[in-house]
Amino acid sequence: MNGTIIWMPVLDLLHCYSNICSDPMAKRKEENFFSPENAKRPRQEELDDFDKDGDEDECTVSFTNGTSTLTAAEVGIIESIQLKNFMCHSMLGPFKFGSNVNFVVGNNGSGKSAVLTALIVGLGGKAVATNRGSSLKGFVKDGQNSADISITLRNRGDDAYRANVYGNSIVVQQHLSMDGSRSYKLKSETGTVVSTRKEELIAILDHFNIQVDNPVSVLTQEMSKQFLQSKNEGDKYKFFMKATQLEQMKEDYSYIMETKERTKEQINQGEERLIELKRQCLEKEERFQSITGLSTMKTNLEYLKHEMAWAVVNEIEKQLNAIRDNIKIGEDRAARLDRKMEEQQVRLNEAEKKYKDIQDKLEKISQETNARAPECMALKTDVTAKKKVYNEAEVLYNRSLNEYRALMKDDEQLCKRIEELKKSTDQSLEPERLERQKKISWLKERVKALQDQESSINQEIEQFQQAIEKDKEERIRIKREELDVKHTLSYNQRQLKELKDSKTDRLKRFGPHVPALLEAIDDAYRRGHFTCKPVGPLGACIHLRDPELALAIESCLKGLLQAYCCHNHADERVLQALMERFYSRGTSRPQIIVSEFRNEMYDVRHRAAYHPEFPTVLTALEIDNAVVANSLIDMRSIETVLLIKNNSVARAVMQSQKPPKNCREAFTADGDQVFAGRYYSSENTRPKFLSKDVDSEISDLENEVENKKAQILNLQQHLSALEKDIKHNEEFLRRRQIHYRELKVKITESISEIRELENIEEHQSVDIATLEDEAQENKIKMKMVEKNMEQQKGNMEHLKSLKIEAENKYDAIKQKINQLSDLADPLKDELNLADSEVDNQKRGKRHYEEKQKEHLDTLNKKKRELNMKEKELEEKMSQARQICPERIEVKKSASILDKEINRLRQKIQAEHASHGDREEIMRQYQEARETYLDLDNKVRTLKRFIKLLEEIMTHRYKTYQQFRRCLTLRCKLYFDNLLSQRAYCGKMNFDHKNETLSISVQPGEGNRAAFNDMRALSGGERSFSTVCFILSLWSIAESPFRCLDEFDVYMDMVNRRIAMDMILKMADSQRFRQFILLTPQSMSSLPSSKLIRILRMSDPERGQTTLPFRPVGQEEEDDRS
Repeated sequence: MNGTIIWMPVLDLLHCYSNICSDPMAKRKEENFFSPENAKRPRQEELDDFDKDGDEDECTVSFTNGTSTLTAAEVGIIESIQLKNFMCHSMLGPFKFGSNVNFVVGNNGSGKSAVLTALIVGLGGKAVATNRGSSLKGFVKDGQNSADISITLRNRGDDAYRANVYGNSIVVQQHLSMDGSRSYKLKSETGTVVSTRKEELIAILDHFNIQVDNPVSVLTQEMSKQFLQSKNEGDKYKFFMKATQLEQMKEDYSYIMETKERTKEQINQGEERLIELKRQCLEKEERFQSITGLSTMKTNLEYLKHEMAWAVVNEIEKQLNAIRDNIKIGEDRAARLDRKMEEQQVRLNEAEKKYKDIQDKLEKISQETNARAPECMALKTDVTAKKKVYNEAEVLYNRSLNEYRALMKDDEQLCKRIEELKKSTDQSLEPERLERQKKISWLKERVKALQDQESSINQEIEQFQQAIEKDKEERIRIKREELDVKHTLSYNQRQLKELKDSKTDRLKRFGPHVPALLEAIDDAYRRGHFTCKPVGPLGACIHLRDPELALAIESCLKGLLQAYCCHNHADERVLQALMERFYSRGTSRPQIIVSEFRNEMYDVRHRAAYHPEFPTVLTALEIDNAVVANSLIDMRSIETVLLIKNNSVARAVMQSQKPPKNCREAFTADGDQVFAGRYYSSENTRPKFLSKDVDSEISDLENEVENKKAQILNLQQHLSALEKDIKHNEEFLRRRQIHYRELKVKITESISEIRELENIEEHQSVDIATLEDEAQENKIKMKMVEKNMEQQKGNMEHLKSLKIEAENKYDAIKQKINQLSDLADPLKDELNLADSEVDNQKRGKRHYEEKQKEHLDTLNKKKRELNMKEKELEEKMSQARQICPERIEVKKSASILDKEINRLRQKIQAEHASHGDREEIMRQYQEARETYLDLDNKVRTLKRFIKLLEEIMTHRYKTYQQFRRCLTLRCKLYFDNLLSQRAYCGKMNFDHKNETLSISVQPGEGNRAAFNDMRALSGGERSFSTVCFILSLWSIAESPFRCLDEFDVYMDMVNRRIAMDMILKMADSQRFRQFILLTPQSMSSLPSSKLIRILRMSDPERGQTTLPFRPVGQEEEDDRS
């Protein structure tokens, strides 16, 4: 145990003694080194500042009859307060306070008490000190994650705190979280963050003598009820002691006495140490023995030194051999890496060639499909027209064929009848025969008319069928178009919702789950689940230099805007697990890029594209995070992609001439992609993620949504009209088909009747000549019909061949288009696979490049180490030859030899110490004796100091009692003086022994009745008396500002006027202090003065996020000078 262990309590005693000897009402920086919270453990910084703070001036303000010599406060007053999401208010402030009197007026719920509570919490006060809650998280507004408080303190004049750092103002910003934690930011006048440590805030408050937990500085309604209206007189006494800081002084005295007792214990330990030191001194005198064997041990020591010299050489040679072996292995591995790099480059070239070939095939198929589309439509129209002409010709041919068949049948019947008549000899039934013949002729004419009607109705049926088929095709097309428009409308509505959500949270542009996912990532990172915190989405980490290029950059980066970066595969697995909580199976997830995080961006100057007029994607972006920039360079080679706003200029730069050096492709402002030999149009018309003009995007999308809705309505109306037409035509078709069937029945019945009449055996004589004439006429008609039919058949065959030819052409080109489409689908899949393969090969190449670079660095390091070891070997061999010219064989290692040498040296030294070196023994004895005497002297000195301290503490306690009596007397005098302004009488009785304080007040004339306790007074009288008591405490306590909440709530107009005059009078006499008074009254009757500022707060409205306030009276701040 060392003798210095007893000195720390002594420092504590000296420190406390210095504080007690200073003025008890001096600044808190000097009087409050041992606060009640730290009674057992004073702050280290206070101990460090003991020497330099001991001589500081006690006060720079003098008073004469309560009037200050200063005209305006320079340090410590509140300049402004601003609140966000605090208690039930989304936004309050900023409130600009005057340097003297400030009234904060407003109805309940307008935020007055929130301002006072924020002042206590914002300056480091505890939640319980506000009487508004037991935890800081209770001050965060419901539905919010955090709250913010910003308080600006004045920092001017000679007493300014670190004026060269903070300037004329100190901004204290506090952030409260839902978990009950809080953090600080202390900023200078210019907004620069100076510190985030609470210790710095405590130092500032100590310097300004600000005590937010002192009821004299900040008196809330609840504090007033607890101490001033309490039935317990002990509580009032505690209130007085705390307000005057006498309680702090009393606790400091107690702490000094406790420390003195601990110091006595340390003295006792020092006395025990003295006994041990005395015993050691006696041992030193007994260590004398004969000296033997020193020469032999020295000879052995020299030999061991020779062995040690060459043992070091042997070990260095072994290390050299190991390094050479490692270098050889490293060179072999470097050669293998070179081969793998070459193989990887070959695979990358093959993958890029395959991707280009598939892309060329797709381009060729797309061009061929687009080229055949107009021809296909024309052929389809031609087929429809030729079908219609052929159907009309077929109808005419069938009509002539039916007519020819009917004429042939009539001819057969006429010939048969003529033969029958020629054979018949019976002419007696001639009139009946003629009648039958007449009916048959009438029936035949009727059949002909019905057949003509049948042909006409058949044409109408075909026309209705064609119309219905055409309407159904149109209906299918309209429904398909309606479905497409609905899909577009749904997509636009989702995008509109995302844009509206992004106005409050920009991250929602990248997906509705992104904010929650990022919070989960932050939480997992705090728990240590990630090696490095993942970065993303990448689109949120980049900013456009030119907003007009937003669509071009989105078309280039595509899904990478929603991607995330991980440092390694372990972090990737953790991120995948987090994503499973927000993205269900089967839905698309953001891409995860795994690449080692670096603090510096790649140097791409040697491979970047350059054009004097147009930027690359890399130069068009502001990227603060090197990880984001490196990931985009790896995945998309953004340093080689140019951005050219005009389409024609882009074609000219990329296709009409040789593309710029290192430039692979370019994108236009419309999102079109331009290669040296190809051009792809963009499917998107507006940016989704990077647009800055969100309101304009929302307006355009709303217009487009309305247009789509109108388009859907028009399509639905058209579809309804088509349905009506189809239904109407189907009804007509049904009627015509019924009529057609009825005609068929009538024709069949008439033909049957004709056959029956013709089959009747006639024995009557007929006019054979008439029948023969009719038969001849029928034959002539048959020839004409046959000729006409042959012409129609030839025409029909011609039209049929044309129709078949047109159908064949249409089928051929349609089949070709379908074949091209069938070819394109697998090619698209192959293109995606090839693109993925190119990315994989690029990552593989980068992997081997990084491995090769890392390996070469290690190899070069080994070579440098080899050179250093070779030089070291030469030096060690040179040193070994100087020690022992001839090399000797050494079997022991250098470490073993070193231990033997040290052991032998210690033995030799021990022999010297115990036998021959008497001077060394005497020196050790002298040192032990001096240590003993020094500790003995310190113990004696401490005993004398403890005795002196007891005498001083007795004297200082008497001084403390005198000071307490002085403050008590001053408080009584001020209280009586203030009560007398309204002809009141009062009495304050202090019982310091029992620690009680009783206050009694008599309204009106003092000799009219006995004094009454304050509880017996009316509300206005009690409030007035309370104001008098507070003002009396203000007069005897020090603080740069005073805050009083609803001081006049129970006063009538007379008491309020008197109390107000008293407060204003005191404020006028103490212009170096600031007064902040909260009241629900309007304060419209106050006198006009530049020293008085009224902040009037409006009642909050539904949905209101910022409570307005308007200063009444002075329009400009009175402290600009």
